[in-house]
Amino acid sequence: MTRQPFDNPQFYLTAPSECPYLPDRKERKVFTHLVGPSAPALNDILTQGGFRRSQNIAYRPACENCRACVSVRVCVDDFRWTKSFKRLWKANADLIGAEMPPGPSAEQYDLFRSYLLSRHRNGGMAEMSVMDYSMMIEDTHVNTAVVEYRRRGPDTFLTGTGEGPLCGVALTDRMCDGLSMVYSFFDPEQHPRSLGTFMILDHIVRAQQLGLPYVYLGYWVEGSPKMKYKERFQPQEHLGAYGWQRVDQPED
Repeated sequence: MTRQPFDNPQFYLTAPSECPYLPDRKERKVFTHLVGPSAPALNDILTQGGFRRSQNIAYRPACENCRACVSVRVCVDDFRWTKSFKRLWKANADLIGAEMPPGPSAEQYDLFRSYLLSRHRNGGMAEMSVMDYSMMIEDTHVNTAVVEYRRRGPDTFLTGTGEGPLCGVALTDRMCDGLSMVYSFFDPEQHPRSLGTFMILDHIVRAQQLGLPYVYLGYWVEGSPKMKYKERFQPQEHLGAYGWQRVDQPED
């Protein structure tokens, strides 16, 4: 039987660097390339095994003395719509997300820069150029889409798209068992809308409509304020030494 290319991918280990989530710790990553016709299948397998995608690279933490990064996925069918989630969903009913092929635009990049300068001025992505951003969006060999969020207009019920300024963007991979939110950003001046939370809720609804059981949110790091928001989306599953384990925290 002919072996598929992804049966034996080549993995590489990065050099240690400063951990972006926990102070006084070093991080290392193991990574491989996602290229060619088998990339979607390989991306599915690796994401289910705790990897994340960045452009045509799949990576996961490989730190020697730390296991704080935990892969998280939301259980779509049993998702609990809390009162606060329902209020937020209703407050953003005037927005709609239009799914389109992974192509960058000047409007996206302007919003991306505003988001970084407001939320992650000192982060590793703060110096990304237009070319860097374009590569982040379009350098993909897997089933990827860009979801652009705008206000609903008079023709939205016909076109399925919004009108006016762009207020949020999500780069999303569609996998065999769910949607993986690779990266998202939004207008920082619309803080009362909680657009980051709204886009996750929207992806949960999209996964339900597609019959997909999970929304992958990347890594949760206990003790990291940056990651605490992921705890709100219950129930969810965490990837550990014995596979995916369900976690269902009670509502506050």
